[in-house]
Amino acid sequence: MILTVTLNTALDITYRTAGLTPHTTNRVAEVSERPGGKGINVARVLSALGHETVVTGFAGGRTGDALRELLAAESPSDALVGIAGTTRRTIAVVDEATGDTTQLNEPGPTVTPAEWAAFLASYEGLATRADAVALCGSLPRGIHVGAYADLVRVARAAGLPVLLDTSGEPLRRGIAARPDFVKPNADELAQLTGSREPLRATRDARRRGGRAVIASLGAAGMLAATPDGSWQAAPPRAVRGNPTGAGDSAVAGLLSGIVERLPWPDRLARAVALSTATVLAPAAGEFDREAYADLLPQVAVTEQSSS
Repeated sequence: MILTVTLNTALDITYRTAGLTPHTTNRVAEVSERPGGKGINVARVLSALGHETVVTGFAGGRTGDALRELLAAESPSDALVGIAGTTRRTIAVVDEATGDTTQLNEPGPTVTPAEWAAFLASYEGLATRADAVALCGSLPRGIHVGAYADLVRVARAAGLPVLLDTSGEPLRRGIAARPDFVKPNADELAQLTGSREPLRATRDARRRGGRAVIASLGAAGMLAATPDGSWQAAPPRAVRGNPTGAGDSAVAGLLSGIVERLPWPDRLARAVALSTATVLAPAAGEFDREAYADLLPQVAVTEQSSS
């Protein structure tokens, strides 16, 4: 079983318009709702790949109820902890004319100390049954900035491989707890290390505590610095669509490769193909299966110099 943690879950709402024009009325051609938040998106993709997954984190209020109802219709198992606050919504507005997406993210609820303690007790129990764990996304209000570092330590004490996918100070604190895998994007990596040169920055992030650092580079693919070497994987072509959740699909590809004990080049190829196929899908947490099957053998993976 793969456990994904989403402390700031969301109800993802996607609006599709023929063309988005600011400062005027825009007609929405299509609306979709999905259970969301980074770790939930990861779990949905993992389930589609055939892996048993469990999601945990927080859910509350009518939005939280709607999220859990939608999740119940899918494969990931629900181990979310109920809270008094209301789960946030994230709204993606897709402009069909340009292919651009505008994202509006609500801040999320405030979690009380008692609710955090209840989550920790549940998380420690789930960790005893998991094969790997992913810690994903932002922290809701009320959760201390070192929370991910605490969760990394719990996973490591349980002997679990743990992947961290967050940003800012939670990433800085979390990487110091020595997670097995860290998956920042290029901007998050630059903020962490001060370097915009990807290979130098990934290796610097390893020195800060990440055993393996895998950076998302947008259309350029992914770069991994690991104990076994460094590789870059690139998609065969650029695609247009909704990029929301592409990074989460990359995390799902990495996690599935980790538990299946694939070599690093194969993990990266899967992650890049899934990420690209997600851009072509209607919403986060999904991927275009036909595109994925077509893209996977075409992903170019090159080993990077150790110098």
